[in-house]
Amino acid sequence: MTTSTPDSVRLADTQLYRVTDVMRLLRMSRTVIYDQIRTGRLRSVKQGRARLITVSAIRDYITLLEKEAEEAA
Repeated sequence: MTTSTPDSVRLADTQLYRVTDVMRLLRMSRTVIYDQIRTGRLRSVKQGRARLITVSAIRDYITLLEKEAEEAA
């Protein structure tokens, strides 16, 4: 599925995402994303002053959320 929106983000297109991109992908606020990074639940890397999140870190985080949801049920 492709969209014509220039700011749309898909995991297959990019390997490193800025926090603003991850906010859109995960539909979470900036504060929540940085809290997840700070606690180690969402891995990130720094390039200069930019905080970047890898595709594998996003996938691992989603897997973690799914596992936690299953355990809570």
